Amino acid sequence: MANTEALLLDTHTFLWAIFDPDRLSRAVRRWLVNPDVILHLSVASVWEIELKHSKGKLNADASTVDANARELGIRSLPITVPHVRALATLARPGYKDPFDRLIAAQAAVENLPLVTADSAFAEYPQIEIRW
Repeated sequence: MANTEALLLDTHTFLWAIFDPDRLSRAVRRWLVNPDVILHLSVASVWEIELKHSKGKLNADASTVDANARELGIRSLPITVPHVRALATLARPGYKDPFDRLIAAQAAVENLPLVTADSAFAEYPQIEIRW
């Protein structure tokens, strides 16, 4: 039996998987189709996508997001009290994107490597970055 690995997808990683897969690294494309890799998407990402869609900045309605998450076998990662409490322990990078901070906190609490091309996450020593 193969070893199962779990990963947390950053918002842009999920969106690129749907709309622009050529922007993904080879490793990410392999993880997306590997049945031994458990993929998670934060509710914070779904929230962020919904906000951008409602403002007309992103053409990804709820049905598109949900259908693609199902197709890719992605599990939803709820936001919990420990995730919110962990925000106080995170380094404070130069930018203050609340969605990125919450996703970083979730990765730290759940001990999930974060799949992201966003170099800003490197400012969080508590999380492992994969790309």
